[in-house]
Amino acid sequence: MPRREIKEEKPKLFKIRRTGESKKFGVAASTLKELIRKGCDVFEVSPSKAQCCLYEDGTLLTEGYFLHVPQNTEVVLLSAGQSWSGAVVYDLGQVLCLDRHADELISAAKNLLQDDDEELPAKRRKLLGDLLCNLKDNADLEDRADDEEWFEGIDTRFKTKSAYMKYNCEQRIRGYLKDLDGHAQAIQSARTKGEYKKVVASMTEKLKSVRYNGSYFDRIENEPHQLCTKEGWFSCQGAFDQEKCESLHSINPYGNRESRILFSTWNLDHRIEKKRTIIPTLVEALHAKKSSDINLDYFYKLLFTRENLKLVHIVCHKKGAHDLTCDSRQVYKRAKKTRK
Repeated sequence: MPRREIKEEKPKLFKIRRTGESKKFGVAASTLKELIRKGCDVFEVSPSKAQCCLYEDGTLLTEGYFLHVPQNTEVVLLSAGQSWSGAVVYDLGQVLCLDRHADELISAAKNLLQDDDEELPAKRRKLLGDLLCNLKDNADLEDRADDEEWFEGIDTRFKTKSAYMKYNCEQRIRGYLKDLDGHAQAIQSARTKGEYKKVVASMTEKLKSVRYNGSYFDRIENEPHQLCTKEGWFSCQGAFDQEKCESLHSINPYGNRESRILFSTWNLDHRIEKKRTIIPTLVEALHAKKSSDINLDYFYKLLFTRENLKLVHIVCHKKGAHDLTCDSRQVYKRAKKTRK
């Protein structure tokens, strides 16, 4: 009987690379085992438990799948314990390495935006514009002389970014104090109004002593209650009724002028509301008691500190009623127990 000819698979050409490396090599192989062996030889790594996956999406190759892979497929050699999530994730990681690629990215984005093609999709134009805004980052600069563009429109008395940001926070807190003080005009009872003004005076002195909590926005001061990182990044803390921001909003107003201006739309939001709840509760308490009986520290924390304030992106700021109340157990000072 004539011998049956065994049909051998023709070698396929592959482009092989390692994880985290852009350099790739051409390798021809008829089987997955041969591909892995040759890849290990090229990169001088141990073949023990080595695998290959598709560069595009990280799909692991098997001997069966190998037969259906087309010529010139790009693959990644994985040593023991390594994994690959795909080209998109890798390329995104490269984009995020701004220190290494910022100049190239800025140049490429500008060229695309300056394209003569007037039909550049609005979505792409928006993405490129946002990318440029974030890449033009001078967050490492602090002094006015080093980043004059950031200070455009800001009073000349501010010589550093941190000084202005501190002032920005102070003004917000001063605004809350003004609301507290202004409510006195709506109180009908002369006695209650007098006690209320004593509370306002006490809180004013306390705020002066801590410089109106301006350190919340100051990246330089080493304060435990800072809302930003040392680089100046702020993260949205989510709506009043959420544990965190589901959209992962973040911003660095220290980076450039546009981000500084956009940050003004972020809110220091009272979880328990200032006008609807805190101030009315305080007034009601003063109808029956003197200011000396009120737990001023509790109301101070609700009105002016991070205990009740959340920094939120404008999208996460819910303006409807919060339906949260003050703790009735903390409205008044606790009576001191007397020893018999």
